[in-house]
Amino acid sequence: MSAENIKRIIVVGAGTMGHGIAEVAAMAGYEVYLADINDEILKNALEKIKWSLSKLSEKGVLRESVDAVMARIKPVVNLKDGQYTEDFAKALSESDFMIEAIPERLDLKQQLFRFADEHMPEHAVLATNTSSLPITEIASATKRPEKVIGMHFFNPPPLMPLVEIIKGAKTSEQTLDVTFQLAKKFGKQPVVVHKDVPGFIVNRILGRFMNAACWAVVRGVGDHVAVDSAIKYKLGFPMGPFELADYSGIDVFYYVFKAMSERGFKANPCPLFAEKFEAKELGMKTGKGFYQYPAPGKYARPNIPKEAGEKVDPLIILAPAVNEAAYLLRENIASKDDIDKAVKLGLGWPKGIFEFADEFGVDTIVETLEKLKKETGWDEYEPDPLLKQMVQEGKLGRKTGKGFYEYAAVEERKKENIIIRLEPPIAWIVLNRPKKLNALSVKLLAELGEALDELEEDEKIRVVIITGTGRAFSAGADVTGFIGISPFKAAIYSRKFQELLFKIEYYTKPVIMAINGFCLGGGLELAMAGDFRIASEMAMLGQPEINIGFIPGAGGTQRLPRLVGISRAKELIYTGDMIPAHEAAKIGLVDKVVPPEKLESEARTLALKLAEKPPLALLAAKYAIHMGLESNIWTGMALESTFFGLLFSTDDVAEGVAAFLEKRKPKFKGH
Repeated sequence: MSAENIKRIIVVGAGTMGHGIAEVAAMAGYEVYLADINDEILKNALEKIKWSLSKLSEKGVLRESVDAVMARIKPVVNLKDGQYTEDFAKALSESDFMIEAIPERLDLKQQLFRFADEHMPEHAVLATNTSSLPITEIASATKRPEKVIGMHFFNPPPLMPLVEIIKGAKTSEQTLDVTFQLAKKFGKQPVVVHKDVPGFIVNRILGRFMNAACWAVVRGVGDHVAVDSAIKYKLGFPMGPFELADYSGIDVFYYVFKAMSERGFKANPCPLFAEKFEAKELGMKTGKGFYQYPAPGKYARPNIPKEAGEKVDPLIILAPAVNEAAYLLRENIASKDDIDKAVKLGLGWPKGIFEFADEFGVDTIVETLEKLKKETGWDEYEPDPLLKQMVQEGKLGRKTGKGFYEYAAVEERKKENIIIRLEPPIAWIVLNRPKKLNALSVKLLAELGEALDELEEDEKIRVVIITGTGRAFSAGADVTGFIGISPFKAAIYSRKFQELLFKIEYYTKPVIMAINGFCLGGGLELAMAGDFRIASEMAMLGQPEINIGFIPGAGGTQRLPRLVGISRAKELIYTGDMIPAHEAAKIGLVDKVVPPEKLESEARTLALKLAEKPPLALLAAKYAIHMGLESNIWTGMALESTFFGLLFSTDDVAEGVAAFLEKRKPKFKGH
């Protein structure tokens, strides 16, 4: 049988998932039987389907009338006095494909599949929507295990695009193909799970993620607000793990994790979820979980400040999920592309799990896992052999040009005083006078200006990162070059340096300063001209010019007060004192402070995020902000409205609107 031969589908179970699946099948043009234990449940399900179809029709998603779709759904009572009904048997006999969506009890599912096996045509496929039970054990109740398969939809089925298709031990390739094609006819994005493992793809990865987040709180890394904040704002997830648990139901996570563990998923369950479950604090549905809600069933976004997660490293939560994904890939349970598709479509993550690994660096993921294992002694944190092999082979991700994915070859151009590293869509400019602490000579500044001009013309480059080699970002201007010069020559040098920093401040692409060590004098003036400043914990910042008799000459007296206020700027300039990175962050001189080993990955993560945005809109935003602040609010508002209007003439706006309506990621080109 092929997917083309399927004419009628029977969905057994009219609950949240079942009626949603029936709606999807009817929208795809199939005749649908919807079965459940009594008329009241079925009536309620049909009302919900009609309401949902009406909403879709209002949005222009439905291609035909609500009544036309509803006419294809026929309710069937399948149980009476504890026995399956004749009407149900007849509906099964007339159906080509069954999708079961009854409660997650193996005995109930086996009983149903045994009855369906007896009454459905020989060619029919029997699918289960289970999220946690073994397909193979469900199939064992039938005489056609080769035609039994998992077809796991996500809630709500009409809106969620992902469907996991899971092979049992005896599921045939033909059954897999038919189910895969049917999912596509439903308008879904199917992924294939080739082995019947507990939790399939999404729940296994989510299980590691949620458990790691929970243990981070127990270990005192931060409270649930801090963890949610780090995941939302540092990784860009739609919800943090605890907010997600509350929204979906803590009981759901508790039951799924328990079911996976009973089937061999090896983990040390964090006690917080069990405690909430026992206390019946299940999240939004009960009005209280990790957060408080206005009333049971009434959702209101919890207050999760961005600054709450500043001290939480999101990798301690993400790395165990990467480890699980690596296991799934190494064991040929699912393909790399399907695993990444599953987390993006099933969990709403902004990137695939392997894309995150490549971005942070596979070596950094392994180091994080080894640190977690050392702290806990738990084998579940042992880095997967695939990750270790990749580190040994130098396949570390974006920074080496190859990890789980291949990237444009990293090209290095060495000049006398700087290194230009092209890593499209990012370019790195590395100040390279380590023995002089990257002191800014006339030659270095000239090379820096030339490099910026070259990169500005390169359409493949969307973001520039400037950093330094060795122990310093830049310890300031090369004072040896000032010996014996006249005041007039010094003023010329100052003006030329200022011109370079204006070039950076008004550069047509975002510029990130990755401050890796000493950032003093002209080095700090250089850093302040960038759009963002990310500093290593080892960084020291200051304007020490006063200590040798002069003042900042490349914008320090102007940009510093604008960033930290007049009083703090005077203090730093008058005293010439250096301050550590964390203090600099408190006064607004740097935007983020990270461990030294995370500086490159943090800068890369931000750069890649910016590189996905429309280049013309970024440029317009930068100019509106900078020029507006240097004028008055009326001029600033005029600039804003002008740029706003002009952007509507660009192809990028058309692409952004189209992508929004089509629920896909936009691809901006800067046109």
